[in-house]
Amino acid sequence: MTAREREKTIVRTSLLGIGTNVVLSALKAVVGLLSHSIAIVLDAVNNLTDALSSLVTIIGTKLAEKPADREHPFGHGRAEYLSALVIAVIILYAGVTSLVESVKKIFAPATPAYSAATIALVAVAVAVKIALGLFVRATGKRVHSDSLAASGQDALLDAVISVSTLVAAAVFLWWHVALEAYLGVGISFAIIAAGVQTVRETLSKILGERLNADIARAIKATVLAADPEIHGVFDLVLNNYGPDRHIGSVHIEVPDTWTADKIDAISRKITADVYEQHAVALAAIGVYSVNVKDDSVARVRAQVENIVREHKNILQMHGFYLNEEKKQMRFDIIVSFDAPNMQSMFDHVVADVREAFPDYDVQVQFDTDICD
Repeated sequence: MTAREREKTIVRTSLLGIGTNVVLSALKAVVGLLSHSIAIVLDAVNNLTDALSSLVTIIGTKLAEKPADREHPFGHGRAEYLSALVIAVIILYAGVTSLVESVKKIFAPATPAYSAATIALVAVAVAVKIALGLFVRATGKRVHSDSLAASGQDALLDAVISVSTLVAAAVFLWWHVALEAYLGVGISFAIIAAGVQTVRETLSKILGERLNADIARAIKATVLAADPEIHGVFDLVLNNYGPDRHIGSVHIEVPDTWTADKIDAISRKITADVYEQHAVALAAIGVYSVNVKDDSVARVRAQVENIVREHKNILQMHGFYLNEEKKQMRFDIIVSFDAPNMQSMFDHVVADVREAFPDYDVQVQFDTDICD
């Protein structure tokens, strides 16, 4: 799906949500006021916030599709995360406002006047909101739009809220017990909880999340397939500039006999393959040289690996290279986030290797577990 097709899909789906929610909100508001039902009125308000959320989604999508400029050379894709955050704030505001009104009704209750038309309208609203929520959420996930997926999730929550109003109506009709205000409090807390969850998820993406393991493995497989002489793929780092907009770097292990021309050709091929297959732009490809001219290096590497493996919080060693002429040894180790003190663990491993190989200049690079 192209960026243009994605934008059209998000806008079209959001407009559908706006139209549906405005109609439902108007109908529920009229019925809620006529029947003196605070729960149905709050349900109408919640539908109105959904319409506003869809409008924010459209604005965010339009902003995100603005082309890159001098001030924003990587584009404006992160605007979608900001729109999702705005939606979360709208949801929270609606929840807090509803809670205040519901508490007021507990101390100043109004007797509801339900009718068959009231029940029928709420029942139809439930069906409509479930269908809309499932469709919008699925579309959001398909086009990788957090704000659209959040709107769909909120629509499903509305359906649950509408079901609760049906239950309250049934309780009143059968036992003449008015649960409106108390139900409103419960609805308000549900709305607030949804808002908090959306805030947490959105902030997590803005801060930067761990790369999806399946995507990482797929990209590494593509890099590895570029040439049979590539020994390994490591240090994959991707920066997120919006849904489906990743720019990053990677390291490859290649024979120390490769020429600059060979490395250049393979780097260009890897860049093209990764972008074509995964829509990820690799801005840099680093190189680790692998000893292939001296078989005795394998023995030394095995000894070093045994020392490294003795430390349970070291996940991997890579990029090993031994220069016998200069008595120089270099490699990287990945330290687990589970280590009580990552720097202390790193220093301990380096000290053990240097003790085992006192005649060598041991150069070790500290890596963290940022990617599977």
